[in-house]
Amino acid sequence: MANDRPILLVEDNPDDEALTLHAFSKNRITNPVVVAHDGVEAVDYLFGTGPHAGRNTAALPALVLLDLKLPRIDGLEVLRRIRADARTTLLPVVVLTTSREALDLQQAYNLGANSYIRKPVDFERFQQVVGLLGLYWLDVNETVDSSAGSPY
Repeated sequence: MANDRPILLVEDNPDDEALTLHAFSKNRITNPVVVAHDGVEAVDYLFGTGPHAGRNTAALPALVLLDLKLPRIDGLEVLRRIRADARTTLLPVVVLTTSREALDLQQAYNLGANSYIRKPVDFERFQQVVGLLGLYWLDVNETVDSSAGSPY
């Protein structure tokens, strides 16, 4: 799967970050990966603020993999901000979390998550899930190029 658009991985757990990056490699997902370790870093990257001021915000990631339990700004608030901004409202967001709370699941979908996946604990299973995510979101799924502007 070759795609030059980055994946934004929003993950505060270094072990989960390393597992995800390893799973990308094992599944030959070659997109560059930008890692945000909390919600503020994710928002700064997406909207070109803070240390990312001046970044071309029209160059959106191909996919956001979003953990929910994050420091500073939680994943649900990050998702709310993504969906509230016209530049990112159609950006594919997959919640990838250990949360088993029914309320988190419901709120994520209510806020516009494209998918909600509970992280498997077993690495082999996690590797399979990451491979399927890559196949679907980076290879098969058609997305709207938000930089092209509205057709209306």
